[in-house]
Amino acid sequence: MDSTGQWTGGRFTVRRETALKAGRHTVSASLPDGSDGGVLAFAELKRSSLGETTTFYADASRTRVLFTVEERGRRGAGGGHDVWDVEGDLIGGFEEKAVASLRRPTWVLDQPGSPEAVGRERNRFVAVLRRVRAFLPLDLVPFLWPYHFDFETDGRPVMTVGKEFGRRDRSVVDMTAPGLDPRLAIAQAVALDTLQDR
Repeated sequence: MDSTGQWTGGRFTVRRETALKAGRHTVSASLPDGSDGGVLAFAELKRSSLGETTTFYADASRTRVLFTVEERGRRGAGGGHDVWDVEGDLIGGFEEKAVASLRRPTWVLDQPGSPEAVGRERNRFVAVLRRVRAFLPLDLVPFLWPYHFDFETDGRPVMTVGKEFGRRDRSVVDMTAPGLDPRLAIAQAVALDTLQDR
């Protein structure tokens, strides 16, 4: 994808198939009836990790690269991840705020030319449960309660990412801010699916 032209509408779904060592994420358009439409992007990554570089393809055949996500340390200083288009231009980036996340998971989404969007887990109770669970020896047991993240800029909604209750394999992304690059939104959603839903 050289541009965002094929991404119409503001709602996408992210489905995850989990294997022993890897997770496959398929991003699809969301149809009005709630079902999944055509595939928009596909990525495979190590379990519970984005890794140093994650490549998103047009589909599972992996013949056409759409964009990549890299740890910031690979091209410069700082934490988080950057999203690059196929020409090597920066689309934007995201990172988890470690201190703020001690109480409530908090992420910052940054796109050049736009103010930062801060995303927080909607339900404080679920956030606390997730923190408590992190100290228990339950690495192989998934956290089944769904999460919802609301991203805002100065109180204005930018996007939401929500895991469906009873559907650990599917989350829904709603982009509400005009100008938000959908590739950045999808990269952030896959990061949440990979790192928060453990």
